[in-house]
Amino acid sequence: MTDFMVALVLVVAIAGLLRWRRPAWYWLTFGVTLATLRVLLRYGTVMDACGLTVPPARWRLTLARVANRPVPGPRAPRILRVRPTRTGLVLRLKLRPGQDAFDVAASCDRLRHSFAMYGVTSRELRSGVVEVRMTGYDVLKRVQMPARLDTRSMRVPVALREDGSVHYRDYRSIPHALTLGATESGKSVYQRNLVAGLASHRVALVGIDCKQGVELFPLARRFSALADNPDTAAELLDALVVRMEGVYQLIRAEQRISADVPDAEIAADIWSLPEELRPVPIVVLVDEVAELALFANKEEEKRRDRIITALVRLAQLGRAAGIYLEVCGQRFGSELGKGITMLRAQLTGRTAHRVNDETSANMAFGDIAPDAVLAAIQIPTDLPGVAITGDSTGGWARIRAPHTSLRQAVNTCNRHADLTPDLPELAPFRPALPSMPAIPVPLSKPAPATA
Repeated sequence: MTDFMVALVLVVAIAGLLRWRRPAWYWLTFGVTLATLRVLLRYGTVMDACGLTVPPARWRLTLARVANRPVPGPRAPRILRVRPTRTGLVLRLKLRPGQDAFDVAASCDRLRHSFAMYGVTSRELRSGVVEVRMTGYDVLKRVQMPARLDTRSMRVPVALREDGSVHYRDYRSIPHALTLGATESGKSVYQRNLVAGLASHRVALVGIDCKQGVELFPLARRFSALADNPDTAAELLDALVVRMEGVYQLIRAEQRISADVPDAEIAADIWSLPEELRPVPIVVLVDEVAELALFANKEEEKRRDRIITALVRLAQLGRAAGIYLEVCGQRFGSELGKGITMLRAQLTGRTAHRVNDETSANMAFGDIAPDAVLAAIQIPTDLPGVAITGDSTGGWARIRAPHTSLRQAVNTCNRHADLTPDLPELAPFRPALPSMPAIPVPLSKPAPATA
């Protein structure tokens, strides 16, 4: 008996230590089993307390009276499947007649407290079936991306969501995006993750960094074109518009619209073209859009109008030509001048890191997801990298990108420098680079030798 008590105390101590220092390890060893039992044992009572039950059907009541049996109680949604994950639990529920997926979504906070989980979110899979994702610990406190990632063409993992799933930046489904964030909010780290993820893909990277290139020029070996001032940026954007028009001419020449050509073979964008004819897609990264929109005299105002017009044209017409925009800035609103609101309307994806005021959050989500505005202004200052992401569907989620140092991003770009395409239209803007060093630069300084 004494040995059993000692072993029990030791197990409890180890579990407490893991929960405090290594929550992910605690969840995989103890937490997942305890949480599964807690959910299954409390399920009926919790659903009834949260108002997620329906009265029994009339035929059940009639059958109970005829058979002289007890009256059946209210019925909760039926559990179709319980699936443990490395960060939590996933429940698939079959709703009862009269229930709605919104009822489950509105009760997520009460379910979180009742099941003693860190977070609960829900989404409708199909009519009558809802998936409830529960997280057992704060996955955003120490971001660890899973080993297996669903990578494909023009789709890169950039962050981790608060429900434990991976947040992907998919250019095929969301071609253009806007990223906002105050100084030291983690916006640059998010951008580094994006560049490092795209480095191994068959894509041309084009950068506009008007802070004299301090953010993007260290990654220049993987960029096909770079601009570090507004004058060069205006010429670069004009060259991109020329390339876009040339790609459209290629698509038109390859459409071959006739009665005997199947609909699936009629080209409407670069992804409908044969692979040997398909132009290289381009991702344009604008580091600080306000530097392109500000002006102090008439000449700068003309340049500014030229830049904004080119950006609007690329945002409106660039998707089919394989040109995608990734616009970053601290603020993005009507105070930047005419054309800015039109440009923002074309940027489907929205990501907001910590902002300094509610107005900045409204710039990102006020027109697509008003509920995300409050979440964006509540991001704490001691968690850089935490952001709110949303799109035109109105849905939003809290994410955090894993910390990627500038040296790590540089090494990744250098490793894939051979994939950098040479585009004739952008040749004048190709960055001039010294030869590659023979020995790769280590990620950290070696420890000093001891005597």
